[in-house]
Amino acid sequence: MQFTSEQRLDDGVLEREFALGEIPGILWTPASASAPAPLVLIGHPGGLRKMYPRLVGRARHSAADGFAAATIELPGSGDRPSSVATEQARADLRRALEAGEPVDEEIVDRLVLPLVEKAVPEWQAALDALLSLPEIGGPVGYSGGVISIGIRLAVVEPRISAAVLFAGSFVPRALFEEARQVTIPLHVLLQWDDEGNDRQLALDLFDAFGSKEKTLHANLGGHTGVPQFAGDAAAQFFTRHLK
Repeated sequence: MQFTSEQRLDDGVLEREFALGEIPGILWTPASASAPAPLVLIGHPGGLRKMYPRLVGRARHSAADGFAAATIELPGSGDRPSSVATEQARADLRRALEAGEPVDEEIVDRLVLPLVEKAVPEWQAALDALLSLPEIGGPVGYSGGVISIGIRLAVVEPRISAAVLFAGSFVPRALFEEARQVTIPLHVLLQWDDEGNDRQLALDLFDAFGSKEKTLHANLGGHTGVPQFAGDAAAQFFTRHLK
């Protein structure tokens, strides 16, 4: 991990951009901490620059609760090279959505499964590097989407002890079997009127999770209309499980 820039935000949070090989990322740490801070990994659908205003808002919220927060760019997003197969799958997905047609499971598999296979090892490598920093300790939480990435991480990464998952992205049926293997505490956010989300699929996925502690927090509104109090509830979830 190589830090490439740093700045102190107006609330005292230290923001540092880094590169992990070809993978860009951002780390936010609280203004002051007497001990190594717990860590929240911030998931997102790709495009660090485009997503930055929302990401930094979530990171500042985490820092106010005493947590460090970090994110990395997804494969094929931002300035990272994409594959012909991924671009074709995205085009097929857009075409189906614009036509108002059901999205074929084969399209979802082509788009999401390769992303999960590439992104999860990158998140694990980032976690290795982040936990080697003296200012960061455990435990670790995962927050956000793509929900399929969160599912895989919850199954294969024992250092993640709790997760806030954002429903609202397409999930391959193969990931439902993995969801049954998830045992960590979960807090799932669902926007009831999400224009790009299959609500019933999201409910079926929640039912499939094997965790003994799992909460579904559903609110009216579209994909970007998550109310402030829903974010506060997610923060309280991490406070219970990461402190």
